[in-house]
Amino acid sequence: MAEKTIRIGTRDSELALWQAHTVEKKLNDLGYKTSIVAVKSQGDIILDKPLYELGITGIFTKTLDIAMINGDIDIAVHSMKDVPTALPKGIVQGAVLERANVLDILVHKGNPDFENPSTIATGSLRRQALWYNKYPNHTVVDLRGNVNTRMQKLQDNNWDGAVFAAAGLERINLKPENYINLDWMIPAPAQGAMLVVAMENDNYTLDALSQLNHIETEICTYIERQFLRTLEGGCTAPIGALVTYNEDEDTLHFQGVLLSVDGKQKLEINKTVDISEWKKLGFNSAQEILNNGGTELMQKIKESLKK
Repeated sequence: MAEKTIRIGTRDSELALWQAHTVEKKLNDLGYKTSIVAVKSQGDIILDKPLYELGITGIFTKTLDIAMINGDIDIAVHSMKDVPTALPKGIVQGAVLERANVLDILVHKGNPDFENPSTIATGSLRRQALWYNKYPNHTVVDLRGNVNTRMQKLQDNNWDGAVFAAAGLERINLKPENYINLDWMIPAPAQGAMLVVAMENDNYTLDALSQLNHIETEICTYIERQFLRTLEGGCTAPIGALVTYNEDEDTLHFQGVLLSVDGKQKLEINKTVDISEWKKLGFNSAQEILNNGGTELMQKIKESLKK
C-alpha cells in the first residue's frame, strides 16, 4: 500500500488542537505524513444546557466519529474520560498515550475558607456529588464550555472557585498560581489519558498508532472504564475510578466510587490485587458496589436525571 497522509480530526478548541498536534508530532517522528482537519462539535455550539441533559454521553466525540465514518478523517484524538465506553461500530481504539496528571484541582479566587458556605462551579456530576459529599453546606453551580471558556466564566462570576482536570490546564499552560490539588476527589475513569481512535479496517493507520500505545496506561484505563461500563454510568452518573500500578510489587491498586447526585450516599471500593487479575478487576469491583446498594442507587440516579 502506498504511503498515505494520516488525517487527524480535531475540535477547534485550544486543548483539542494541542492533543491533535501532540499525536501529529509523535507520528511525524516515526516518519508518517499527517495533516490536521478541524471539525466543529455540537458540544461547543450548544452551551446553554448541561451536558447530561443533552442525552448524549459522547457529545464531543460524536462529530469526529461521523467525520471518520464518512471518510473525511483517519483518526481522532480525545480526552479519554470524554469517550463513551462503547465505541461506534467500525471504530476501534488505536492507542492510549501515557497518562498525565490524574488529579482534579480547584482554581480559586484566593484564600478559600471551606468551613463557610461557598459557591463552586463544575459541569461534572461526579465532581458535584463528591463536593456535596464533603461540603454539604456549599452550593455547586453548572459550568460549561471548553477550558478557556470556563476559566473566563470563573473570572466573570462571583463564585469562590471552579473544578478543573489538572491535565487539561497543564497541557495548554493555563494552570494558575491559585489552585488546590483535590487529592480526595477520585477522578473520572481514564482522566489524564488521551485516546486515539481509527477505523477498524484501516490497517496502515492502526499499525502506525500501535507504536504510540503506552501499555501501563492502557491497562489502568481499561479497568477504570470497565468499572464505569459495568455500573452502566455512561458519562452521566457520579462515578469515579483510579487504578495505579505498583512496579515493585507488580500489583494494581483500585479505587472506585459511586455517589448519589446530591452526594448524600457514597459507595466506595478500595483494593489491591496482583497484576494477573487485571482483566476482570473493573467488572468485579463494580459488581461489589452493585451488590452493596449500587443497583438501587443507579436506579435512583437514572430517575432523578429524567426529571
